[in-house]
Amino acid sequence: MILEIIITILILLVVIFGYTTFNLLRKNEYAEDVLLSQQEFIDKIEEHIKFSSERLKKIDEKEVFKSDDEIGWFFNEIKIIQNDLSQFRQNQ
Repeated sequence: MILEIIITILILLVVIFGYTTFNLLRKNEYAEDVLLSQQEFIDKIEEHIKFSSERLKKIDEKEVFKSDDEIGWFFNEIKIIQNDLSQFRQNQ
């Protein structure tokens, strides 16, 4: 009688642990898929940051937008944003 109760409890524990293990595995695989898609997105953004940084430096060498008009102000703001993005990329 006691042996049957112990076996029933053990079977119940095996089923519960099996279900929770499967559930956690499924959630972990989903989280890995999300992480991979986010990493691909970050890699694409990093390529854009690198390209725009090189292009901005090339444009800035000519100092075409150095004047104090609205285009010059906007260009300076773009340079500030680009510097912030480049620093963020280097810190990664």
